[in-house]
Amino acid sequence: MSQWKQIQQLEIRLLEHVDYLYDDNFPMDIRQGLASWIESQDWDTAVNDESMASVLFTNLLSQLEKVRLQELNFLQRHNMKIIQQQLQVKYLTNPTVMARVISTCLREEQRILSSACTQEQGPLEKSLQNSVAFERQKNMDNRVGIIRNNVQLMDQAVKYIEDMQEDFDFRYKTLQSRETSDKNSDMMKQEVPRLQEMLNRLDFKRKEIVSKMSIVIKDIDDLMTSQLNPELQDWKRRQQIAAIGGPLLTGLEQLQGWFTLTAQSLFQIKRQLDKLGELVVKVTYESDPIPLQKPQMEERIKYLIYHLTKSSFVVEKQPCMPTHPQRPLIIKTGVQFTTKVRLLVKLPEVDYQLKVKTTFDKDLPPGRVSRQFFILTNNTKVMDIEDYSNGCLSVEFRHLLKERKYINGTKGNEGLLSVTEELHSLSFEACFTVQGLTIDLETCSLPLVVISNVSQLAGGWASVMWYNFLSDEPRNLAFFGNPPRANWSELAEVLSWQFSTFAGLGLNKEQLTMLGEKLFGQYPSCSDYQVSWSKFSKENILGKPFSFWMWLDSILELIKKHLLPVWNENYIMGFVSKEMERALLKDREPGTFLLRFSESHLGGITFTWVQHGDNGEVKFNSVEPYTKSRLSALPFADIIRDYKVISDGVVPKNPLKFLYPDIPKDEAFGRLYNSQPSKVYPYIASTLIPISELRQSANIPPPSCRSPEPPMTPGEFDMLNAQLCFDMDDMGSPYSE
Repeated sequence: MSQWKQIQQLEIRLLEHVDYLYDDNFPMDIRQGLASWIESQDWDTAVNDESMASVLFTNLLSQLEKVRLQELNFLQRHNMKIIQQQLQVKYLTNPTVMARVISTCLREEQRILSSACTQEQGPLEKSLQNSVAFERQKNMDNRVGIIRNNVQLMDQAVKYIEDMQEDFDFRYKTLQSRETSDKNSDMMKQEVPRLQEMLNRLDFKRKEIVSKMSIVIKDIDDLMTSQLNPELQDWKRRQQIAAIGGPLLTGLEQLQGWFTLTAQSLFQIKRQLDKLGELVVKVTYESDPIPLQKPQMEERIKYLIYHLTKSSFVVEKQPCMPTHPQRPLIIKTGVQFTTKVRLLVKLPEVDYQLKVKTTFDKDLPPGRVSRQFFILTNNTKVMDIEDYSNGCLSVEFRHLLKERKYINGTKGNEGLLSVTEELHSLSFEACFTVQGLTIDLETCSLPLVVISNVSQLAGGWASVMWYNFLSDEPRNLAFFGNPPRANWSELAEVLSWQFSTFAGLGLNKEQLTMLGEKLFGQYPSCSDYQVSWSKFSKENILGKPFSFWMWLDSILELIKKHLLPVWNENYIMGFVSKEMERALLKDREPGTFLLRFSESHLGGITFTWVQHGDNGEVKFNSVEPYTKSRLSALPFADIIRDYKVISDGVVPKNPLKFLYPDIPKDEAFGRLYNSQPSKVYPYIASTLIPISELRQSANIPPPSCRSPEPPMTPGEFDMLNAQLCFDMDDMGSPYSE
């Protein structure tokens, strides 16, 4: 079943998350119409390969045109034509952006499917779901809408006062222009009370509008303090969690809508106050409420506009190297990274030549880090309006970072922290004037780790994870001076996210239990069991030359590059210990095997099978772990299919019969076998055969299995067979034809 069909069968709660994935950047119509084709393309590779991305973009347009021509509904054909045109405008000159968008959508779909298979959500994800509760958003929408409606009504009230004042002003000036003799006439005596009545009504309306304005300003102030700012902080927290593999970050467009509508209300009230000021110049009187209260309201409006706009300047996309899109906030010197800032408020009458300046490690205290860096490329760009951002300003930077060289050889306070524990920051600054109000904008990225060698990537990512799930501070660069401990329940959830991000399938409860036993020696008795930063990332596992995280990260890399199909079928038990492995297999049919990751090798996978001796003795055989060097030569599913054991004169055979608990091997792995025949004619097709030699002798204990030899060609296999005096006809080898 295709991934898209599985998505359509999800419950409504999860389908709402899917809905967030698709917008004008990648319409759901395309995902629906080209589901199978989209899933069969390698978008991940295209993200970093512009020529491949260009080919995929051209092919996507061709596929879309075919679907459009086959569509019978005229309206649908029209809509698809519009989509084609929009895609060409967006991605023709930068197809890698399209590849990144589609890659992200597919990866998030996999995560959602994975979460559907998980019975319980972790504590972090539960807290995030609570923070974006529908009722809260609905309440926010209603409150912003009420304020906008009240401001519109005040516009009408100000216009009514203006009309009333013009009428009063005309009558009053007419009375003033009369001759002295006329002023004593009966008509004039009647006009004076009428003017007094008009002035009283005008005074009442002025007091009324000033009172209403004061109430609305207080409502906006309360909205910003009690709801809008908390929503912004909540979005920033969810951005942190999304950066380390958590649920997809959504809600920025909605947040932008709230900010913009609130700003529009404030600017509209400011214009209303300006209008009332003009009316006072023409007509005023003793105890006039406008000159008494207008200055305070103007100051409050300016204060609210300033702080609303200042807080709306956010880092939309945290710094990330395009070569490692799943590991943001790590920058390698000399490698380009991208980042993007956005102003959530749509500003009226602003000079759109709004320049943003980036600074690395701004205001960092001397000696705080052992290394210092500077931006090699231009650090200033102009913000621009994006077509899909409803008129809001944004700008994307592409930077290179270089380490500063020191003539005297002294870099600073060396030795306190490792390279991957030093945190840095990228700051963004801008300044502009709107309606006479000068606003200074400043924001910064989440803390960054700077590496100089790709071998430091794993350690850097450990630091990024630890910081972002334990701290909600935007710029605590001293965090690793005294890093806090983590609750195992939350750490386990973050580790599961790493697998769902890299491989599509997260860890189940049993696998997390096994990891807990690996980390603590026994599974923690309660979810609040504390894990130190040192134990997680720095201390070596007992008896091993590597830390827990280095071991786990090497497994992630192995899955991503060599085991993805097998992992996503949930065939790898994973982190089971040798003792548990034997307990699981001992009562199973001979030839039953399970797959687990090596405890003694970095990035290794092995399989163990059970066999029964003639005397009923149960024996276990484990093959030496396969690492990336061996798996690069032969797919793992083919190794399972073709694996052979030579044992003391016995005809080579495949001992693997059933995947634990009782799934026939070919039933489990059949669709994963690489069965494509060789097309290099006139040669006979060749196949690599993985072989192990199992010797039963006094010097080698029966349960052991010698290292698998490098995969053999059929010719090498025949030579070995001849030396061992085996009869090929008796073997029935599929390669003897």
